[in-house]
Amino acid sequence: MKNELKAKFLQHLLGKKKENEGFTLIELLVVIIIIGILSAIALPSFLNQANKAKQSEAKTYVGSLNKGQQAYFTEKSKFGTAVQVLGVGINTSTVNYNYTSTGDLTRADSTGDSQVAVLRSYGGAVEIQSVGGGSNDVTSVAILCENDVPGIVAAIAPTSGTTCGGGSTQVGS
Repeated sequence: MKNELKAKFLQHLLGKKKENEGFTLIELLVVIIIIGILSAIALPSFLNQANKAKQSEAKTYVGSLNKGQQAYFTEKSKFGTAVQVLGVGINTSTVNYNYTSTGDLTRADSTGDSQVAVLRSYGGAVEIQSVGGGSNDVTSVAILCENDVPGIVAAIAPTSGTTCGGGSTQVGS
């Protein structure tokens, strides 16, 4: 009887294996739907990282223009009138941004104007402020501001060396 029971058990297992091979259509659809939902969640985040990388170019360039203006003021007691006179080695135009820098005796403004609709523009300023105490000593203060809204628009200039203009936010601190 044991052999007969073993044979029936083996037949049962062999018969069951043929019935349970592969996935059902519903199981495959559920997997495809789950993958679709995860992709829909991850794709915008992934694309946003590419835009952040492009915007870092403008942050770096406008920050360098600010530092270039500070160095120029240290040497000449006035700010530079154009990007080229600062000697910072920055192209005034790239695929994503156009850069400008202007200055006079007490203030310099630098901008990185977006040329792509999904990128934000950046504005920077350097100002001279008196150290105080009635002396002729002065120091320069700089600020870097990011437009609140992306688009092909001019950067909103800071209102001072320590305050961003309306519609823009200070980058860093």
